[in-house]
Amino acid sequence: MELRKGAMEDVVKNVWAGKRVFLTGHTGFKGGWLALWLAQVGAVVRGYALDPSTEPSLFGGARVGSVIEDIRGDLRDHAALDRAMRDFQPDVVFHLAAQPLVRRSYADPLATYSTNVMGTAHVLESIRTIASVRAAVIVTTDKCYLNREWHWGYRETDPMGGYDPYSSSKACVEILSASYRSSFFPPERFATHGVALATARAGNVIGGGDWSEDRLLPDLIRGFMSGEPVMIRRPHSIRPWQHVLEPVAGYIALAERLLAGKIEFADAWNFGPWDDDAWPVGRIATEMARRWGNGASWVTDEAESVHEAGYLKLDSSKARSELGWLPRLKLQTALEWLVDWYQAWEQGTDMNMITLGQIAKYQRTMQTFTASQPTGAALASMESEVKVSA
Repeated sequence: MELRKGAMEDVVKNVWAGKRVFLTGHTGFKGGWLALWLAQVGAVVRGYALDPSTEPSLFGGARVGSVIEDIRGDLRDHAALDRAMRDFQPDVVFHLAAQPLVRRSYADPLATYSTNVMGTAHVLESIRTIASVRAAVIVTTDKCYLNREWHWGYRETDPMGGYDPYSSSKACVEILSASYRSSFFPPERFATHGVALATARAGNVIGGGDWSEDRLLPDLIRGFMSGEPVMIRRPHSIRPWQHVLEPVAGYIALAERLLAGKIEFADAWNFGPWDDDAWPVGRIATEMARRWGNGASWVTDEAESVHEAGYLKLDSSKARSELGWLPRLKLQTALEWLVDWYQAWEQGTDMNMITLGQIAKYQRTMQTFTASQPTGAALASMESEVKVSA
């Protein structure tokens, strides 16, 4: 059945209008995009996080704090976290706050484990004792899997692992969340406890507003803006790249099923791009330099570095077949949107308007295309339509 223009957006607004959403990590990159989307569709959002870790930041540039309630706090302070959640009485919890950087996890492993593992335990314990919560999505990463460097995607049933402190901390979060689900929120007793808990795994997200240290795209942007060649580690390493709005749409779709009491969705879920959007780091850097122009360039960093995975990708067939989610932006389009965002920022444009505009463009792709459509033809037609209507 073909939806009339705006029909899917109307449905989403009806689902989220007035829903009370507690979001950890709203001052971060992915959390900021999620906060803006939720507020745009009518949710009442309270964010809980530390101050933005970078200056500039998406939080400040896109004025995220103007559309949600902004609470500053540390996940490791359970009393403060619990008070912020309990006073708010949320319907839904999205947990995104974390120490997210591999190289920083080597420099400070204890802070990484205490934030990522015990911080998540604090969130789960508050969910367990706050009666208003009906749905929770705990966001981890593709790096939670035991990475054997093979050339096919990891499925949700593959074993957890982690070479570095960050990756292993996220594997611990997945095990911890599964334990809470089994012990306190078992699907077979949903009528008694009323909580549907899921985890979501994604990685290598790109998009406007990411100024994080030690990440490829922000490093490229900073270098291009300064006019200096960018030093790139491991240009031959292959990563599955996707625009930040792809997994954010997945998290929202997953939460909608949980809110509806569809307990079969209380499980682990992968959100990754199409296989042909797994590009080597060097190809991304070259394409970004071409799109940026103005003599942008990069060189290989030959300095010895810490261990990082050479190849890692997700199998998202479960999300496509059961959740109806699919990647809607090919990587070329994602890079175009990213460059547009940062060049608008460099020119002093209103970044709240630009960010909401890209969310609206992405939502238009959701009105028309579903997971049942042929991949190649649907994506080609979709991107042409979005460019025309933007």
